[in-house]
Amino acid sequence: MLNVVLFEPEIPGNTGNIMRTCVATNTKLHLIKPLGFSLDEKYIKRSGVNYIEYCDYIVYENIEEFFQKNKGTYYFLTRYGHKPHTSFDYSNKDENIYFFFGKESTGIPPKILKPYIDHCMRMPMTKNVRALNLSNTVAIMIYEALRQQNYRDLLFEEPHKSKNFIEES
Repeated sequence: MLNVVLFEPEIPGNTGNIMRTCVATNTKLHLIKPLGFSLDEKYIKRSGVNYIEYCDYIVYENIEEFFQKNKGTYYFLTRYGHKPHTSFDYSNKDENIYFFFGKESTGIPPKILKPYIDHCMRMPMTKNVRALNLSNTVAIMIYEALRQQNYRDLLFEEPHKSKNFIEES
């Protein structure tokens, strides 16, 4: 199972977009407090549109509670990573895989990253950009893992239109 872990997210619009991506990809979302917003905020609802009610998510009081309750393989996306996100194998559909993303302003603290240094990664980019937008990074990461798993259980066709919709229009 694929999982997204947001460590102390600060921007409600990013989290709303991530919730929508999680619904679209059957990915579980884990939110670690403190959150920089209320989950009831209109910004969450606006960016997540009407999909948020379908999002499978859990909120944790702190990182210790998360680690205590979740076992699997942990990967950390950080600007301090030395390996690209494509250098890992996420193809095992039976493995619990957790992708960690830090808060927008400061990322994930080094004390959390240090024990997992071999699973820290960075998305390649120019020297002119420190980091990509959080919700974009989550989408890129999830779809890389799904690509390696041949997009397990996802639809390749629009479910509400005929297969030849364009040709018939």
